[in-house]
Amino acid sequence: MKQTVLVMFGGKSTEHDVSLVSASSVIRNIPTDKYNILTLGITKDGSWYLYRGDAKNIENGTWQQGDIKKAVLSPDPADGGLLVFTENGTTTRKVDVIFPVLHGKNGEDGTMQGLLELSEIPYVGCGHLSSAVTMDKAFTNLIADFHNIKQAKWLATDRTGYDPSVADQAAEKLGYPIFVKPANAGSSVGISKAHDHAELLAAIDKAFAVDDKIVFEETVVGKEIECAVLGNGDNFASILGEIAPAAEFYDYDAKYVSDSRLFIPARLEPTVAQAVQETAKKVYACMDCRGFSRVDFFITADNEIYFNEINTIPGFTGISMYPKLMEASGTPYPALIDRLLQLAVERKKRR
Repeated sequence: MKQTVLVMFGGKSTEHDVSLVSASSVIRNIPTDKYNILTLGITKDGSWYLYRGDAKNIENGTWQQGDIKKAVLSPDPADGGLLVFTENGTTTRKVDVIFPVLHGKNGEDGTMQGLLELSEIPYVGCGHLSSAVTMDKAFTNLIADFHNIKQAKWLATDRTGYDPSVADQAAEKLGYPIFVKPANAGSSVGISKAHDHAELLAAIDKAFAVDDKIVFEETVVGKEIECAVLGNGDNFASILGEIAPAAEFYDYDAKYVSDSRLFIPARLEPTVAQAVQETAKKVYACMDCRGFSRVDFFITADNEIYFNEINTIPGFTGISMYPKLMEASGTPYPALIDRLLQLAVERKKRR
């Protein structure tokens, strides 16, 4: 008997458009011999709709002009799925497993995962706690420091505690150039690389426009390496990928607009690649991740491994690294989606 999988897409996030592309790719690769598919779209202003139509209209952003009905995921486990609003009241659509293809705030940061936990429906990916701490770069850095995982020197501040002396402290501790990042934003939104005091002040303003907390990090010069991790404890680390950014650093445009080059496998010595894979699994475990995540690193010229960041709902577009790495490791896209859905159900049964 087929299970019903609910794919959630969009969201009230700066990464709304990326979610549309990722979700359409996921939908096209769900094995339809095993699953029935429902799709739930969340608009940029936070409205929820059950969408019935072609995935291409999700990808191109025209899905709201199609067959849609107001709907919400019920937090009541007795409902077991969606409440769909009709002219005659509400109807219930049962759901067996959920794939929240929601990047960034309000989707990847634990807020949605809290609702999914209340519904008691199995869902793909990390729980609410690990989603929250990995979304917040300051908390991620604290946990990495606690577990002696090498990373760039850093410091953080929030809007209420900020004064101009923080910029001087960052320059003294980290040295130029300095990366300035919103603590809670994905896909490098709001990130700047400051080469002097004036650029640092501008970078601070840019980051605060995205989030109320910001993180300063020293610049680590090296190859940008990514690893896909999969599992609920018995974790698998993929073949590594290497990014040669089209821009000075791998910002939003370099990821999704410009022609950054990808190398799979990464151009690393085998012993270094193995060490990166083991570190990726350590990061994944330290952050209490489940299901899947992508772990990113810098590898210096002398093969020092620096943890950069972790993404608990990485991009699933046609050019995204996670599915490419898993395919290179022997798991094609449809089999990957199937495995992620299985892991969600297995995790729910264990709990």
